[in-house]
Amino acid sequence: MNINHYANKKSAAESMLDVALLMANASQLKAVMMQGPTFSFYIPLIALISVSLMLQIGVGVLLIFLVKYDLNNPAKHAKLDFLNNLTTGLVFIIVVVNVFITAFGVQMPAPKD
Repeated sequence: MNINHYANKKSAAESMLDVALLMANASQLKAVMMQGPTFSFYIPLIALISVSLMLQIGVGVLLIFLVKYDLNNPAKHAKLDFLNNLTTGLVFIIVVVNVFITAFGVQMPAPKD
């Protein structure tokens, strides 16, 4: 079994999920901005969505580094383990932030007639 092949597939799958969440957050940011400052949770949602987007970009960069390293090289194991743990921690934070985004209820504004 080639460990690098497995790790690359895992990182690619995580990257695709990261892109999907990135697109969802961008759509939520657009919806909040269209509602304007009169929306009761405007500032908290802008802040939370911005934090989520920045963390997602960071995770994406970390995943690129994880794919580049050779898992068969024992000298790189400590660094890869750290990067993997950091990525997992950041993904957990992203999930928590997105739970709060959902709790505040981003909705598309009603079309104006």
